[in-house]
Amino acid sequence: MQITVSTVSLTVDDLSASRQFFTSHLGYREIAAADGFASLTRGDAAVDLVLLRDGAEAPPAVRRDRAGGDFALAFTVTGIEAEEERLRERGVAVTMPLRKEPWGERLFQVTDPNGIVVRFVEWAAPGQAGAGAYA
Repeated sequence: MQITVSTVSLTVDDLSASRQFFTSHLGYREIAAADGFASLTRGDAAVDLVLLRDGAEAPPAVRRDRAGGDFALAFTVTGIEAEEERLRERGVAVTMPLRKEPWGERLFQVTDPNGIVVRFVEWAAPGQAGAGAYA
């Protein structure tokens, strides 16, 4: 088996608001859409996203009518200070300001209009155990 892409499927109340958030602020572009559904990609190492309107027929019945819960979408990035500043300048509310954890992780987070938490992570010391991956 060869995995060619990874995709996260998110159920949201306002599909249009989440689509706008991810395309306007986080560099995603829409590659497919239908009633209650949008597929987004960036074309880089970021995970693709499928947005499903809450209550739509597309997800299996067991997944319908369930929003993101305590799910967080995490991106390991470079230039974290600049990214936080860029998002603030675009009017995105930073829901957890940039901070550094004792184990070397630096992170901040934003939240999309449907409550999807998007966390940005950068490791303070390259080559440190766990560098390059969100833990």
